[in-house]
Amino acid sequence: MVRFKIFSYLRLFDLNLYLYILCFFLTSTWQTQAAPVFYIPVGTAQVKKAVLAFPEIQTSNPSLKPIAKTVFETVTRDLIFMDLLQILKPSAFVEDTKVAGITPGTFKFQDWTQVGAELILKSSISVEPNQVLSFETHLYDAVSTKQILGRKYLAPMKEMKNLAHTFANDVIQTLTGLPGIFLTKIAMTCDRTGKKEIYIMNFDGSEVKQVTHHRSIAFAPAWSPDSTRIAYSLYTKHPNNIKNIDLYEFNFITHSIRLLSDRRGINSGAAYSPDGSSLALTLSFKGNPEIFVMDLKKRSIQQLTRSLSFDVDPAWSPDGKNLAFVSSRTGSPMIYTMKRDQKEAQRLTYAGVYNATPSWSSQNNKIAFAGVVDKIFDIFIMNPDGTHIERLTKGQGNNEDPHFSPDGNFITFSSNRTGQKNIYVMNTDGTYIKRLTYGLGNCVAPKWSNPPVPQASNPQTPSQ
Repeated sequence: MVRFKIFSYLRLFDLNLYLYILCFFLTSTWQTQAAPVFYIPVGTAQVKKAVLAFPEIQTSNPSLKPIAKTVFETVTRDLIFMDLLQILKPSAFVEDTKVAGITPGTFKFQDWTQVGAELILKSSISVEPNQVLSFETHLYDAVSTKQILGRKYLAPMKEMKNLAHTFANDVIQTLTGLPGIFLTKIAMTCDRTGKKEIYIMNFDGSEVKQVTHHRSIAFAPAWSPDSTRIAYSLYTKHPNNIKNIDLYEFNFITHSIRLLSDRRGINSGAAYSPDGSSLALTLSFKGNPEIFVMDLKKRSIQQLTRSLSFDVDPAWSPDGKNLAFVSSRTGSPMIYTMKRDQKEAQRLTYAGVYNATPSWSSQNNKIAFAGVVDKIFDIFIMNPDGTHIERLTKGQGNNEDPHFSPDGNFITFSSNRTGQKNIYVMNTDGTYIKRLTYGLGNCVAPKWSNPPVPQASNPQTPSQ
């Protein structure tokens, strides 16, 4: 049996919070295949959801029962959120879990296939010295009777939920080939305090935290690619009581704020390049608003657009070679794209009276935007060349500010369908809409972070 020992840490978004998880790849048939088999294709219509059986987490330590329950419930909620799986109810189980084990050869696959399970998720939890949780997991293809994922996680007791999110991410990546979103965050602007400040929350709307405390108008947040910083704009006063829109950056590692740009006029609409080296933004110090790119190390700027109208809302393509943006150069604001190293822009949208806030899917196959039709804003998606436009929302108030999840499977957006503006999330076909914010006042401009990047340390040579 091939074994890999890797010590990895996940840099999370809370201040100076690090989750240390030790992963032992117990078996890795899915990793060693030349062409990995992904059990759930994404990006296409789901005729039938894969059926997953997830028995309760086994433990021989009675004191760990509450922890096992928390981990179980967290993983279950995460998997349900994806809307890709049908999870069997325990009442359908026929296996005697008191006798059956979790490892290959310790249970009967027939006990699960006869109740319709296509995938089986078995796990156990115990405690190591120094009160470290040990979580062993196995994911099986019930039909072929093969294990497709097996891992053991070690984490401090207090990090049991992050451990669960990490495991759920691994399950989704194994099944779909795409990174899980369960350790991602959503940034937004909310006015709960009477002022507009930047807030963040988990992907599902939980654990809301206020980031800025300017007691002014902070808006248009944007995540850095490594999810350790947020750029945002702020109404400020310059000398002689001159009001200005300046651009700032909040650093979650150092808990510090730095000024990025305070040129006269507008410094807004920031978007980090995929490699994190530069920032696209709108500046108006030359007159009308234009798109510029700022080198984050040198603070030098390069002007990209030159028109007699306004050019705003830049959004990078996943490869960093193109920018989508909004321009009123032909009259009504429409969506355009241009190559990073060229000056010519291509118009993508022609319908409606106002199109805004483009967002590029990480899969590089769609651009989402908000457009005014019938005097209200709704969410649309289209191909990157402007073809095949689809309307995702209709008849439920104004729906604005679309932004793709890092895996490209969801779109978060703001809507006033219940009166106040709140943040919602939906599938990319406009279905499975979930409200995320409650009691935060009006919330707008949601931006989804990338997953934290595991960093390997002290890798050991694989052994037989």
